[in-house]
Amino acid sequence: MTPTLGLTAEGLGKRFGKGPNAVRAVDAVSLKVAPGECVAVTGPSGCGKSTLLSLLAGLERLDEGNVWWGPDPIVGLAEAALARLRGHRVGLVFQSYRLLPHLSALDNVALPLELAGRADARAQALEHLDQMGLHARALHRPAELSGGEQQRVALARALVAEPAVLLADEPTGSLDSRNAKRLGALLMASARRHKTALLLVTHDPALAALADRSLPMKDGRLSGRRSRA
Repeated sequence: MTPTLGLTAEGLGKRFGKGPNAVRAVDAVSLKVAPGECVAVTGPSGCGKSTLLSLLAGLERLDEGNVWWGPDPIVGLAEAALARLRGHRVGLVFQSYRLLPHLSALDNVALPLELAGRADARAQALEHLDQMGLHARALHRPAELSGGEQQRVALARALVAEPAVLLADEPTGSLDSRNAKRLGALLMASARRHKTALLLVTHDPALAALADRSLPMKDGRLSGRRSRA
């Protein structure tokens, strides 16, 4: 598999435990996500979806294989170099939101741009919050927001820097079905517009149906593929 722009993974493997009791959480997974392509990984709880996402994000160390963010492989990078490259190339959306509790929604979203030295950080952050329907909540801290509102802030923060690769773990899991569909469509439209390679894991068949491809996962392996009609 030849790495290209976007996201590439080849022969990924991750074991937990040792000896005969070891569990292969991810087993020989290879995939590509092209710039502007949206790919959903689906499957039951415990099948390895979240572990795969952590490997693709460089948050878990691989036992086997390699991952490329654009042309750059991540295996062999020291932690500091890996973190710097991730900051430049990858946007992350977690199930647990990971918002900074002492910052407002606006400051949480602006932070990645401020760290990059962008003079328009707050203006861009406010624009992305407005797209998420949160203009009126911009100055509220996470504790003052509902779970669904916090999820939308996390989505805005991941999108604001227009990353080359976006990895999302149940990005609409805290939303009702109406808002989940609307924000799922917004997330994918943004990825396509900015040529971001988007890979998300989800239990939601309606969200997966919006993607260009859906890859079912079972027992640590991607068991097939389905293209969007």
